[in-house]
Amino acid sequence: MSFLSSNVSITNYIVNGQLEEPVAETIFERLSSHVIEDIDGEATDKSVGWTSYDNPFEPDFKGSQFIIGSHFVFSLRIDKKQISPRVILKHYQKELAKKLKETGRDYLNKGEKKAVKDYVITMLYQRIPASPYVYDMVWNYEKSRISFFSNQKTANDEFETLFIKSFNLELIRIFPYTSAFFLQNISDSEKDILNSLKPDSFI
Repeated sequence: MSFLSSNVSITNYIVNGQLEEPVAETIFERLSSHVIEDIDGEATDKSVGWTSYDNPFEPDFKGSQFIIGSHFVFSLRIDKKQISPRVILKHYQKELAKKLKETGRDYLNKGEKKAVKDYVITMLYQRIPASPYVYDMVWNYEKSRISFFSNQKTANDEFETLFIKSFNLELIRIFPYTSAFFLQNISDSEKDILNSLKPDSFI
């Protein structure tokens, strides 16, 4: 989801830790090392990586294109290929019949059937294009805050995993508990109270 959309969903994070100086060069290197890989024409069913917020299908981080003012802005892209089970079954049965005709046999054993199915799935994944999903993020490095423009569990989980892998920094989601816990003026005794709180039902 783009942060320039008229309707947006946002998950806010606290970033725990600092990067090596100079920060901009470190981020450039980490983004380049985990850039999205195009899987069109490949047998892979999913690819996850960073891309440019302004041109997500031609990722380019050179020339500090991920810097806007005092913020770092780039995007998570998830490419997925999905094949209907009916499509797989159709091509599997066709390939099975072809194999039987070639061998002149009436049946194939379990291993041979599996090989035929694996071949069909690989062939189909190579043929279909991936569907891209792009989610923008804005990183206020000075305040150790990130706004990620999605509330979808899958997207957020992929973002957190890739971010930690790329930058080796801990992410803490901001919700009422963490927001209160990380207030600068909260005392240790108040933190103990927060830690002792338990969820309650309002039904």
